[in-house]
Amino acid sequence: MRKIRIVMAKPGLDGHDRGIKILASAYRDSGMEVIYLGLRQTPEMIVSAALQEDADVIALSSLNNAHMTIFPKVLKLMKKNGIDDVLLTGGGIIPGKDMEALRDLGSGKLFGPGTPVQDTIDYIENWVKENRR
Repeated sequence: MRKIRIVMAKPGLDGHDRGIKILASAYRDSGMEVIYLGLRQTPEMIVSAALQEDADVIALSSLNNAHMTIFPKVLKLMKKNGIDDVLLTGGGIIPGKDMEALRDLGSGKLFGPGTPVQDTIDYIENWVKENRR
């Protein structure tokens, strides 16, 4: 079985990348293949990379209150490009009501500050095991 391929990105103008870099290292250490796109990524850039890399997962970090704009745009582009078997997950400073609204739109589970890293790894591994061909 191939490694889980995860595209990770910081969308929008958010320049706080310490957390996502820690997660990228942890995901690599757990055996995932991590493609970290870096800062200031557009939804188009993120979905394009996911397509090119045959990603299983797209993980976004949002600390700038743009999650209700970025996540729906990424979901729309995923649908437009026929990648409905890829998990969109992420985290950051996202209020619970917004997490619910984004899940209703098709996002996977989202994680807030203080979530144990292993919880996110377990979620990703279980989702891929159950949903990806």
